[in-house]
Amino acid sequence: MEAAPYLSVIVPAFDEARRIERSLREITHYLEQRPFPSEVIVVDDGSRDETARLVQAFADAWRSEHVSVRLLRNERNLGKGYSVRRGFLNARGEIVLFTDADLSAPIAEVERLLQLIEAEGADVAFGSRGLDRRFIQKPPTRARQWAGRIFNLLVRLLTGLPFKDTQCGFKAYRRAPLLPIFQHQRIRGFGFDVEILYLARKCGLRLRETPVLWAHAEGTKVRLLRDAWRMALDLMRIRVNDWLGRYRLPTGVTTTLARCPQDVALTRPRDLP
Repeated sequence: MEAAPYLSVIVPAFDEARRIERSLREITHYLEQRPFPSEVIVVDDGSRDETARLVQAFADAWRSEHVSVRLLRNERNLGKGYSVRRGFLNARGEIVLFTDADLSAPIAEVERLLQLIEAEGADVAFGSRGLDRRFIQKPPTRARQWAGRIFNLLVRLLTGLPFKDTQCGFKAYRRAPLLPIFQHQRIRGFGFDVEILYLARKCGLRLRETPVLWAHAEGTKVRLLRDAWRMALDLMRIRVNDWLGRYRLPTGVTTTLARCPQDVALTRPRDLP
């Protein structure tokens, strides 16, 4: 009988044919050397290139009793938040890591996150590009750096989250306490990171930010002009949803969050459209 994985690695992917095979080789090579069973779940977000075919071919050829690889396909492009949520809800691991397909943070950096979860009791541990610049091996353009600073200021003003970097695509979650939050996630786009952290913090869960090695990868799917305003709107949607009581947990879900107060605002169970 296949052992239940300890770690699930979620890789959202949209038009990543150029590098997805290399990333999968790096991830699986690393996981094969770890003492615990793992799974890799690639969520193809309606790619227009050969991403899905390449991932399926890799999964079909993969042979390991220690690490499994599988593909989930969205029928159309539904957003990074939707894809990470779908991967999380299909994950079986005790710990769930989501990483960008470009591996801007090397997969081995997960050790820093696991240390915070296993040794320090964090429920969410996430990489940060803002805590220690010495960890940045290849910085993004100045325009992206300034856009990131402005967005982080908006995050602090609108949500009260005190963190230096909410958008780094390298986050690990304890599956059990985070499951109700992902089930009630509403944001489908890039702003989902803030929504998950915001709701987890309101529930009294333990959130820890740590510097990780990071190198800007060319071909990022975030476009400054196209996506900046959408992410700002996502922040406002989070606040409005909270103010209007749209984030209210139904009875029965609350009990699965040992540290989540009864009056915390979370949405009703609803699949994202």
